[in-house]
Amino acid sequence: MSTSEPLGTWQYVHSVWRPAWFEHYNPAYVGGDIAGGSYGGLQLLLRPTRRLHPYATPDPSLFLCSASTPPGAGVHGMCGHHAANAALKGILR
Repeated sequence: MSTSEPLGTWQYVHSVWRPAWFEHYNPAYVGGDIAGGSYGGLQLLLRPTRRLHPYATPDPSLFLCSASTPPGAGVHGMCGHHAANAALKGILR
């Protein structure tokens, strides 16, 4: 939904997107959560898959770093830090 109001020579545009729109846009945005879904229950520990090393993938040269990996979404860089450490441990074995 968008509305606009003239403000002199400028125009102010306001948009509102509800959770259902986000979920329709991308089914991974469950309930409109753009940060990777729920952190409730075991999702806190078993994200994004049920693995001992959440950054590893079946391809030994590919590692996962996203808001869905521990410690979760935020502007902290820890997902990348942990994924890089996992990659280095894999390379240095």
